Amino acid sequence: MQKETSDIRKYLIDSLKQGHCLWSYDVASVHDIPDDVLIELVMLYLDIEEINMLFKIFSYKKMKKAWIENVVAQGERYYNLNYFFAWYYFNAKRPRSYVKAMATRQLNKRLAA
Repeated sequence: MQKETSDIRKYLIDSLKQGHCLWSYDVASVHDIPDDVLIELVMLYLDIEEINMLFKIFSYKKMKKAWIENVVAQGERYYNLNYFFAWYYFNAKRPRSYVKAMATRQLNKRLAA
């Protein structure tokens, strides 16, 4: 299982490199991307096949937390994408309302800090 996880992780990082999505990282240290950042970048820049791979190596709970904190928190910019994720991956009963509520919650957290 560990080998499969590392293989999937390497494949996702290589896919992000090919898409020039890791421009802010030193190429030599790209293998050290934190899990939540990897989840964010894959959700934003890669396709459904790669997003589905994330669910093979990370728990549903970890995926949802990273999505809310890193993607939903970016607000209106990715509203339609977040609506899709809420509906397709996270089974929100009212995805539009859910995304708006989570975005507001993240904004309030950041303002309170």
